[in-house]
Amino acid sequence: MHDTLPRGLRLGPSGRPLRSRRGARAEASVEPRTPVDPGSRDEPGWWGPPTGDTEPTFRPGRPEPTRRRWDDAAGGDEPPGPRGQQGPPGQHGGDVEYGPRRSARGRRWVRVLRRVLAVLLAAVVALAAGFGVLLVATPSTSDAHAQVTAQAAEHHATALSGALPTRVVEALVATEDSRFYSHHGIDPVGAVRGVVGPLLGDEDQGGATLDQQLVKILYTGGRRTLTDRVEQTALAVKLDARYSKTDILRMYLDTVYFGHGYYGITSAAAGYFGRTPTTLTWTQATLLAGLVQAPSAYDPYNHLDAARQRQTHVLDRLVATGHLTRAQATRIAADPLNLR
Repeated sequence: MHDTLPRGLRLGPSGRPLRSRRGARAEASVEPRTPVDPGSRDEPGWWGPPTGDTEPTFRPGRPEPTRRRWDDAAGGDEPPGPRGQQGPPGQHGGDVEYGPRRSARGRRWVRVLRRVLAVLLAAVVALAAGFGVLLVATPSTSDAHAQVTAQAAEHHATALSGALPTRVVEALVATEDSRFYSHHGIDPVGAVRGVVGPLLGDEDQGGATLDQQLVKILYTGGRRTLTDRVEQTALAVKLDARYSKTDILRMYLDTVYFGHGYYGITSAAAGYFGRTPTTLTWTQATLLAGLVQAPSAYDPYNHLDAARQRQTHVLDRLVATGHLTRAQATRIAADPLNLR
């Protein structure tokens, strides 16, 4: 009988022609069914005839497929075979879709997604709770002005009077904390850069906001341990909540070290250039803003080339933040410093 079949077909155990090895395996896995009288309703596994546009009903007796596709146009009173197996033309309406398997896979992904979201939510709640405890455990920043006054007296620094020096402020913010006016003491973007930068070999990625730098000066003595950094984060949030951005900038400029023994912008402007902070040129202001990161390494008296390179970085940041054009930055870099 095999010789009379078209090429590519062969018979399965039930006598149906198969078109592939996969179909043969599927056919072999199906229990042979004994033909019964379509009108008899007493035989197990009887498929009732379709009525209207509905699928045929399957009477108990063997497990009913959980999902079937029935082609009414094809007719016939037997269900289609497993996937890959087709009945004789005109009797079966196509393959059975293994929908439950696909649905199970989808449900697994939903469960995995729910678990991931639950873990993330638990982590956020834990971090929020931990940070709340940290805010309670750390000291208040209500004495920040008193701390600034005490440090200025200790270092014989002169406090700023009048308006803030615009050029120094713009250069400092562009270089040290470009999102100073939009964050609330800590900058998540800067924090990520501060972690990733050293891993990539770039130590100039920052991470600490001006608020964090100020509380490091006032409350943690400049220490850089992990415990101190965590405390500085909480104190920076408290500082930003209590004081205006102008107050924070003024306190910062009155206490930060500019190298060569000069604490505060007033002492640095007078010591390096013989000027007041508000009369500094762009060339002088950008040089001083670059000293904050490493005052000894960029000391213009001892390391003028390094100080000039750092000044170039400050000018690049001012161009990137829109305070200067490239032509203006080039001209400023070429102007003399007029150091004392």
